[in-house]
Amino acid sequence: MIVTTARPMETPNAALASLATPSLGSTEICTWRITMQPGAQGPVHAIDREQVWLPLTGELAFTVDGETMSVPAGQAAILPAGEVRQVAVVAGPVQAVVCMAVGGHATVPGSADRHPLPWAE
Repeated sequence: MIVTTARPMETPNAALASLATPSLGSTEICTWRITMQPGAQGPVHAIDREQVWLPLTGELAFTVDGETMSVPAGQAAILPAGEVRQVAVVAGPVQAVVCMAVGGHATVPGSADRHPLPWAE
């Protein structure tokens, strides 16, 4: 068993804390905690791994390929791999836990460039 200490980092839209990642000893699953303030939204992008988002506080809206669904605290959102998506705070602040398989990368529409997710490494 490995017990980790959260590794914090910031983006323009959120504060993240890596909980289980390859650099922290996990070999198959990544998890991180994300905190987003009212009005915050992430960029439009796609991830090449399925993600499960578990809001602990507040409410998030996920727009996936043009369809928007709200997910309040205590529920879960399963975001398919490869789908264009955007996440936004509906009611916040929001704290959520996100899980995905190791090795995920992000792309933005119109670009073939793949970007690693630093909080999942």
